[in-house]
Amino acid sequence: MSFLKSAQALKPLFDRVLVQRLKPATQTVSGIYIPEKNQEKLNQATVIAAGPGVIGPNGDTIPTSVQAGDKVLLPSFGGSPVKIGEDEYLLYSDKEILAKIEN
Repeated sequence: MSFLKSAQALKPLFDRVLVQRLKPATQTVSGIYIPEKNQEKLNQATVIAAGPGVIGPNGDTIPTSVQAGDKVLLPSFGGSPVKIGEDEYLLYSDKEILAKIEN
């Protein structure tokens, strides 16, 4: 049983970023269902929450480069998994995120 009720209850510290991977397609364009073991793991995610940033060498706060709602590109490995209910999230350091996806 998780002590967290929702992802919004989790506030990342420093330059950490909480993300949720985008769900892979569960069926093809023609309507054939893809078994879960054959679904590819997407390296795109939505930012759920971001920490305030880190303190730089001169004492200034360096803010995180992403904010809640941004779409980002993740590395193929890494991140700390966090399970809230049935949903899985990942915690990354801001510098581990590869890119912000603009629409």
